[in-house]
Amino acid sequence: DSFALREVIQNSKEVLSLLQEKNPAFKPVLAVIQAGEDNLMQEINQKLAEEAGLNITHICLPADSSEDEIIDEILKINEDSRVHGLALQISETSFSSKILHALKPEKDVDGVTDVNLGKLVRGDAHDCFVSPVARAVIELLEKSGVNLDGKKILVIGAHGSLEATLQCLFQRKGSMTMSSQWKAPQLQSKLHEADVVIFGSPKPEEVPLSWIQQGTTVLNCSHDFLSGKWLQIGCRATENNRSNWSSLWVQQNMVGSGRRWLREQQYRRWKLHCLKLQPLSPVPSDIEISRAQTPKAVDVLAKEIGLLEDEIEIYGRSKAKVRLSLLERLKDQADGKYVLVAGITPTPLGEGKSTVTIGLVQAMTAHLNVNSFACLRQPSQGPTFGVKGGAAGGGYAQVIPMEEFNLHLTGDIHAITAANNLLAAAIDTRILHENTQTDKALYNRLVPSVNGIREFSKIQLARLKVSFQLVVAVKENRDLVLDTNDRFLRKITAQFDIAVASEIMAVLALTDSLKDMKERLGRMVVASDKNGQPVTADDLGVTGALTVLMKDAIKPNLMQTLEGTPVFVHAGPFANIAHGNSSVLADKIALKLVGEEGFVVTEAGFGADIGMEKFFNIKCRASGLVPNVVVLVATVRALKMHGGGPSVTAGVPLKKEYTEENLQLVADGCCNLKKQIQIAQLFGVPVVVALNVFKTDTRAEIDLVCELAKQAGAFDAVPCYHWSVGGKGSVDLAWAVSEAAHKGSRFQFLYDVQLPIVEKIRTIAQAVYGARDIELSSEAQSKIDRYTEQGFGNLPICMAKTHLSLSHQPDKKGVPKDFILPITDVRASIGAGFIYPLVGTMSTMPGLPTRPCFYDIDLDTETEQVQGLF
Repeated sequence: DSFALREVIQNSKEVLSLLQEKNPAFKPVLAVIQAGEDNLMQEINQKLAEEAGLNITHICLPADSSEDEIIDEILKINEDSRVHGLALQISETSFSSKILHALKPEKDVDGVTDVNLGKLVRGDAHDCFVSPVARAVIELLEKSGVNLDGKKILVIGAHGSLEATLQCLFQRKGSMTMSSQWKAPQLQSKLHEADVVIFGSPKPEEVPLSWIQQGTTVLNCSHDFLSGKWLQIGCRATENNRSNWSSLWVQQNMVGSGRRWLREQQYRRWKLHCLKLQPLSPVPSDIEISRAQTPKAVDVLAKEIGLLEDEIEIYGRSKAKVRLSLLERLKDQADGKYVLVAGITPTPLGEGKSTVTIGLVQAMTAHLNVNSFACLRQPSQGPTFGVKGGAAGGGYAQVIPMEEFNLHLTGDIHAITAANNLLAAAIDTRILHENTQTDKALYNRLVPSVNGIREFSKIQLARLKVSFQLVVAVKENRDLVLDTNDRFLRKITAQFDIAVASEIMAVLALTDSLKDMKERLGRMVVASDKNGQPVTADDLGVTGALTVLMKDAIKPNLMQTLEGTPVFVHAGPFANIAHGNSSVLADKIALKLVGEEGFVVTEAGFGADIGMEKFFNIKCRASGLVPNVVVLVATVRALKMHGGGPSVTAGVPLKKEYTEENLQLVADGCCNLKKQIQIAQLFGVPVVVALNVFKTDTRAEIDLVCELAKQAGAFDAVPCYHWSVGGKGSVDLAWAVSEAAHKGSRFQFLYDVQLPIVEKIRTIAQAVYGARDIELSSEAQSKIDRYTEQGFGNLPICMAKTHLSLSHQPDKKGVPKDFILPITDVRASIGAGFIYPLVGTMSTMPGLPTRPCFYDIDLDTETEQVQGLF
């Protein structure tokens, strides 16, 4: 027996060692829920676990614990991703159906759940946990030399899963199995017939041992057996280590559980249930298409893509936040391919970057069976209620439900607004009280005496380590924030910014952990003191409170496309007045979830000169991630405008230049497409052009654009039809992106951050926009000098510039030449980690149009359906 025990332990150690070669930090954890005192079993479990290289934790409950108390502990273990197996050591009378149903089958190393029993009965023993007690019985008998083939086995007093498992295992050994309870009238005759008798529960005194024939093998696997007590008549097995055998098979199950858990962490193709599309012609409105599709429950989607139950927080039926603990669990997982969707300089006709992003992932996952994730920004209420409308994509390439995507989502922007306004209030409060109180009165209020003792708060102690004059002299740019455009607020003395242009939004988008976010929030410079030194949010004592307001907003939001593929929606900085990209955290989590053969497709706002440049120079510096491909979106209609086509007014029918073939206008407008391709090539990343096709485009126009794009250096150029038919309309684009990704990227930054601020601004203006030079206002030069003196000169640059032209003049289409770029002001977002110059007349508080979208937005009070969104 001892040799056999050593053999099983050694086998467990060898398997675990092989698992740990590729995953050095991995160590399976077994939780044992025990009701009552059983020190012997604790010692046996602990000793064998240590020998096999497992971790074990005992949860000891009182012997009289109620069913609900036991279930509460089970549910905690179910949700704990650090625990790989759960064993129950409770009385047989406590094994109720309710307790068994509470157990998670994947952690049920006792093999007592219906799922594990069902798999065993069906013959899937390799894919389930088998009762350690039953396996120990078989092992003991065979190691003792008992040939089970043809033997009559009597199992007495066993119940439920143990009885079923024993019968199944003995039958597979060729035995004839009988079951009986201790009070059965035919028990004596059955005992006379049996070659092997198994006690499934303690033998009552009224059943004499004389009923059992001499030479019969008797094995006790009742609770007494587990406690080291047994009875044997005529058995050739030795009489020691019985309780060890059961514990050993628990350990074997634990190793199997660990192997399965690791397999689930590794790259695998998702078994995704994709939603079918039935495209209509003509294509209905976006909201009609969205409502015609029933999304999967978000917890189902989460499970399909490999998220654990304790890694999601569900909001309603179709949204969930994903916890950052996932990054620790998948830290050894290889990242997937990283794809950026950018565009030509935008026009009122629209290019459809979000639509291409969604169409591409629908093609990859729903039609090519490749793991892929879209990562989008959360739309601001400004455009949604203004003129642009929603940002969920369009046609048959959308995020659904589009109303939930476009309105509130999970409240992240509201949290940012609240945090910004708290910070503004903290500044005003500090100025007021320092200017209106004596130092003594101020000290008494800041550090009040409680029972004769004064205690500094943690934030005050940290503040005391920094020595500078408390009185704030110059308020800089810590403005009040709201998430709807309102130009009248520009007139108020206290400045207002739209929430998506705020530094806290940028912090959310660029942070990589809760700790990092807290540090970034604390570093935000809100003013300068009388000596010209920066005053931070940390100096005001508000860092902790800001972090509390943002603690849920930091978790990415999970949604899905029309075809049921996963989407992260997280953070929403504008690209013209902020850095214009979704969050680093969403990208990092998605790259782990898709695995090394998968793709993450994220979008940069506006043209490549705006969003893509900031993606590379700001976001990639912060994340350390390297992009594999740029998808550059264009449309024939927009290129015609860049070629000199007539102006377009929203709501007015398009002129014939845009609805009839005009190859000359297309060819002339491709100068903008060529310039944007060249900008991407500055960073060493291959470019695939995605031509969003409209029904008015002709084959000659489409072919011309694709040919000119490839001549300009694009890896490939592909017409796309996802808007009208869904993912199958972008399969060619998906193949092109895949080929480009495997070509390899020679990514490089445009400039060294150690260059002076002015030189970094000039580099962007000349290399990206095509300017001859820059011109600094006296205000801008003064700010640059101050930031350099304060030690902020080595930060990247985030240009706040019109998105409607490569230059600072919105009406200059195509590729403007020989212009001087005016820098009117310079601001610093130290927490976010960049300097942002304001170009020309840029404002951080956009305005609504004369006739905003909100005129048409309403709620049907009978059906509670939103009307008028697009």
